[in-house]
Amino acid sequence: MSRLIVVSNRVAPTQEGRPAAGGLAIGVLDALKETGGVWFGWSGETVAEPAAPVIEKQGNVTYATVGLTKRDYDQYYRGFSNTTLWPTFHYRNDLSRFDRQEYAGYLRVNQTLAKQLKEMVKPDDIIWVHDYHLLPFAKCLRELGVKNPIGFFLHIPFPVPEVLRSVPPHEELVKAMCSYDVVGFQTEADRQSFVDYIERGQHGTSSEDGMVHAYNRFLKVAAYPIGIYPDAIAKAAEQFTDRKPVRSLRDGMRGRKLIMSVDRLDYSKGLVERFQAFERLLLTAPGWHGRVSLVQIAPPTRSDVQTYQRIRQTLEGEAGRINGRFAQLDWTPIQYLNRKYERNLLMALFRQSQVGYVTPLRDGMNLVAKEYVASQDPADPGVLVLSQFAGAAEQLPGALVVNPFDLSQMAEALERALSMPLAERQARHADMMAPLRENNLSVWRDTFLADLRHVSTASSVTAKAVKLADVTAT
Repeated sequence: MSRLIVVSNRVAPTQEGRPAAGGLAIGVLDALKETGGVWFGWSGETVAEPAAPVIEKQGNVTYATVGLTKRDYDQYYRGFSNTTLWPTFHYRNDLSRFDRQEYAGYLRVNQTLAKQLKEMVKPDDIIWVHDYHLLPFAKCLRELGVKNPIGFFLHIPFPVPEVLRSVPPHEELVKAMCSYDVVGFQTEADRQSFVDYIERGQHGTSSEDGMVHAYNRFLKVAAYPIGIYPDAIAKAAEQFTDRKPVRSLRDGMRGRKLIMSVDRLDYSKGLVERFQAFERLLLTAPGWHGRVSLVQIAPPTRSDVQTYQRIRQTLEGEAGRINGRFAQLDWTPIQYLNRKYERNLLMALFRQSQVGYVTPLRDGMNLVAKEYVASQDPADPGVLVLSQFAGAAEQLPGALVVNPFDLSQMAEALERALSMPLAERQARHADMMAPLRENNLSVWRDTFLADLRHVSTASSVTAKAVKLADVTAT
């Protein structure tokens, strides 16, 4: 079997026995261990001077990590990736900023990483590249003469053409993406946005089998919704139930109902709107005073970016204002925790709650929603309140789906979730567990890699068919 090379902005921690951070890490590590291969990317460290990759081998997996200079970190990571692409792809053009030097740095880092990886590539390797930091990576490899199959998966949303065109080098980026052999998205809507950009801009055409012909290349474009391992999560949630933080939370609730939210501290997550909708619940349904609490865990992220510093200040202010308005001597409506917890512990905390509150303004998939469902006790499950703008909403039919811009609708959904009878909760939970098992993390990974392994043949067949059609037409 051909060797797999995974390329991502960050390489997951490799310490023996340390749990992987999330879906990407778990999914690709499993694939790498099965076939043997390389995981290549940034180490997370800044360095004074560029250097060759640091190589570390564990079993049949090779970890190859590189540091970024301060200049590269500022331009490639903090700059174009996270102040231009991230806000735009999450439909926050108002927060997006474009700087030519940052874009030049973004391209430079992609080119440098491609040169470093090229030295490690063998003829029969397949290459799987992840996320928005590396949109032009395949183009950089192609310019270096790499002919291996290269696939790309975007973990965040892909915006409609009108939004994407607000990024000045939009066509250059899409053209570069067409250097991949397979381009994967979380949802059908994201896939359609990419195809619409190609076709409406008259850059190419698509066919019903998912093949796109654009910029003189053939590539497969499809939706590959990322999953989880629901049974493993359920087991972890049960096993960690007696850990001290879980017991402390359970004892502190004193029989009150618990609404649980876990998100990175990011403006795309709709945290302020979430707090305000909870406030609306307390205003319109005073019977819940003293009977329910919202626990929001929001680990800090990109703390050196000013926008994120403002989010933290705003959220702390809202939590304080709402608590000041409604709190009682023995009851705090909102517990806001700006810290990180181990993943298995979070699953146990989810299991203690009656409502999972997942309402991003825009999200590629949102695995927290799936993890919340999987962590529940089937005999007495909680209810998921989920944003219609999370990719997971398409796959979780038992959720109460809401518009996160409608505070009243969210408040009504919270009240319905808190009051829902056991039989309905059990039925909704069962309706969601079935698709989670059917489309688990292995299905996402194996489907994408199967398409990537066959893409050379598919592209060749399609190209020959197009040439034959052209000859016949003339």
